[in-house]
This record gives sequence, C-alpha cells and structure tokens, in this order.
Amino acid sequence: MLFSVAVILVAGLALGTLCKKIRIPGLFGMIIAGILIGPYCLNLIDGSILNVSAEIRRIALIIILIRAGLKLNLDDLKKVGRPAILMCFVPACLEMIGMVTLAPIILGMSRLDAAILGAVIGAVSPAVVVPRMIKLIDEGYGVKQGIPQMILAGASVDDVFVIVMFTAFTGLAQGKEISVMSFVNIPLSIALGILAGAASGYLVYLWFSGIHMNLIIMTMLLLSVSFGLSTLETGFPMIPFASLIAIMTMGIAVKRADSDMAIRLSGQYDKLWTVAEIFLFVLVGASVAIDHAKEAGIKAIVLVLLVLVFRMFGVFLCVLGTRLSFKEKLFCMIAYTPKATVQAAIGGIPLAMGLDCGVIVLTVSVVAILLTAPIGAFGIDMTYRRWLAKNIDG
Repeated sequence: MLFSVAVILVAGLALGTLCKKIRIPGLFGMIIAGILIGPYCLNLIDGSILNVSAEIRRIALIIILIRAGLKLNLDDLKKVGRPAILMCFVPACLEMIGMVTLAPIILGMSRLDAAILGAVIGAVSPAVVVPRMIKLIDEGYGVKQGIPQMILAGASVDDVFVIVMFTAFTGLAQGKEISVMSFVNIPLSIALGILAGAASGYLVYLWFSGIHMNLIIMTMLLLSVSFGLSTLETGFPMIPFASLIAIMTMGIAVKRADSDMAIRLSGQYDKLWTVAEIFLFVLVGASVAIDHAKEAGIKAIVLVLLVLVFRMFGVFLCVLGTRLSFKEKLFCMIAYTPKATVQAAIGGIPLAMGLDCGVIVLTVSVVAILLTAPIGAFGIDMTYRRWLAKNIDG
C-alpha cells in the first residue's frame, strides 16, 4: 500500500507539474497519471487503495467544500439571488433533455436508457469547479458581480438534484414506480443540510473561541465534524439530508461568526488541498475504464459535446436578465461544463445493476470525464483574467 501511495503522489505531482509548465490544467496530468498507473494500464495501485478509492475521493471533496465555505461571503451570495437558485437545476435539466433527445438518434438507445445516461452526465464536477471559483474569490475576479459565488452555490446543489433524478430513472428501469416523495425530498434535503451546517458551524465557533487550542488541532476537529455530517447522509438514508451542502454551510457559518478564525483555518485547508487534489484526480483517472473509452468511438464524443450545448444554453437562461456582460455570461457557461467526480462515482452503477444500458452509460461517462474535465478547467483558467472584472479591494 505504501508503494502505491508513493506512486500516486509522485506520478500525480510529476504529470500535474508538467501540464502546468505547458499551460494545461494540472488536473489533466493527474487524471492521465491515474489512467497510466491504474488497473486498466500498468496496474501499480494496490487493490486495498482501489477498494477505498470512493472514500478517499469523498475526503478530498469535503476538504474542497470546507475551503469554499470558509471563503464564501454570504452577503455576496445573497446579491446574486435568482440566478444562483436556477443554476442548481436548470442546466442539468436542459442537459438531460438534450440527452433524451439525441442519444436515441446517435446511439440507438431507448428514451428511458437515455434519461439514465442524462442523469449521470448531467452533474457538474465540484472537484473541478469549486477550487477554481475559490481561486477567483482569492484573486478578486468577478467577486463584485457574484460570479464565483453563484457558480459555487449552484455546483454544490446541482449534484443533489441530479442524483435524485438518477435514482428515479434507474428505479423505473428496474420496474419500480417513481415516488412523489423522492422529488419532495430534494428541497427538504437541501433545507436540512443548510440547517445542520449552520448549527454545526456556530457550535464549532463557540467551541474554538471558548477553548484556546492549536490551529492544526482546530483544523483536524473541523474536518472530523465534516466527516460526521457526511456519514449522516449515508448512515441514515431514510432522512433526506444533503451532506455536501451542510459541510459548505458550516464553513460559511464559521466565517460569519469570526472572519479572522475563518481566514486562519482557510490557510490550513489550502495546504491540505495540495495533497488532497493529487489523490482526488489520480484516483478519478484510475477509475476510468480506458477500454470502454477506446470502444466509444466518435459517436459518444459527438453526443457529449452536443449535450454540453444544451447545458450551456441552460446556464445562459439562468443569467438572462442580469447585469452581467456578454463575456461574463459566456464565462459562466464555460465554467459550468466540467465533469469528473460524480461520473466516476455513479457511471458504473447501471452496469452493476445489470441494466441493458450499463456498458454504454459507463462508456459515455468515461468520455465525458476525459473531454470535459480538462477542457472546462482550461477554459476557466484561460478566460477569467480577460473576461471578468477584478475587484480592486481583492
């Protein structure tokens, strides 16, 4: 196992750094590193690590969302208003509509199978989007207009909506009926997540301010509370609870209670992210079944690119009527395209369920990761300085 950890760190860091040198997002190099050392190529990663790969990626995602919460100004988010709410579900809905329309024509799938595929592909990747929006907030780009805040909020809720739709569609494919409660649970899980996160954040603030403790200890304790919130979702499935939203809300609550404490904690999580990022994207790459990508052919690539047009149009509808300039709207459309973590997590579930569409869903998921994660990240990195206004105070 230790050798595998060393290989993950060295390969991820080396290829990530190489990509940055040639002005390609580092995550692309890390994903490629994961593919190369993963089970479908050189097979250098120990099976024990692959068995807990999903949990390791989850930890990295938790670190991202804590960072986001500690840096996100709730007052700025309130100014965004309607577009932030629409971003939570409109782009995903448009992308699913695009998939249901085009997949039967391009791949010869049934409408229901296309809906399952659309639900898998329709999620934006917080792992790609959130760190870049945090970078924009740190550098002051688009902050006054609320652009990174809007995308942060949307990306954290988008996954909840899409996974509920995925569950409903796969249930239909297995002969089950769609429950009305599954859709009622969407706003309920979001509301409970916000309430639990706000309460946890305030209690953490009281805890940390009441007892003098080392900053590293505070960082680890906050991470432990986040793990506890995460297990509520999986440990009590009968309770609708959006744990990722709760974790980000906890960070926001700490920031509102004590901005200086939030700044100090944020610095520690920035350091943790340096290592977590490598594990996250290398293991995403290792989960990519490269054989399926080879078999996909041009049809899967064309399908993914076409449904992205639907998604980008959905983002355009969300920001329509705002004071954002054309370039700022175009940036939002590009920033909301990357896919990686959700597709890696649920892309193989239909196959495991024995559904007829399982192989093609996994195949298109792989293609979506390989296409959109680097292209979306590259698009964000190359445009934000030119298209977004810089806050002179940031």
